[in-house]
Amino acid sequence: MKTPMPILNALSIVVEDMAASIAFYRACGLEFADDGVDAPHTESTAFGGFRILLDTARSIAEFDPAWSTLAKGGRISLAFECADPAEVDSRYAELTGAGHTGRLEPFDAFWGQRYATVVDPDGNSVDFYAPST
Repeated sequence: MKTPMPILNALSIVVEDMAASIAFYRACGLEFADDGVDAPHTESTAFGGFRILLDTARSIAEFDPAWSTLAKGGRISLAFECADPAEVDSRYAELTGAGHTGRLEPFDAFWGQRYATVVDPDGNSVDFYAPST
């Protein structure tokens, strides 16, 4: 009998500043509970049921004392599909206008998408894309 494949249904991001991370990901379009700002763990259920988990570095170290952070950011990249190219531009403008670092300004990619990348508070890439019109 073949063992069933586990179902990938969540991505956990270890964060240093929960409030800053929640504010950033809310601006990306995710919803979090209001009391999550002071919690060691919070999560958002994205479209389709996939969950984005935010856990503070301190909370991870509490149950895994050998755990430590590596180089800041650059180990994951999230990608948000936008309704249209204008939404890619507006998400980028909103996030960079709020002080977040833009890595790639919106551009029309050769593969047929409007594409942009912003950096979250922990240095991870967050992409926004939509089919080019």
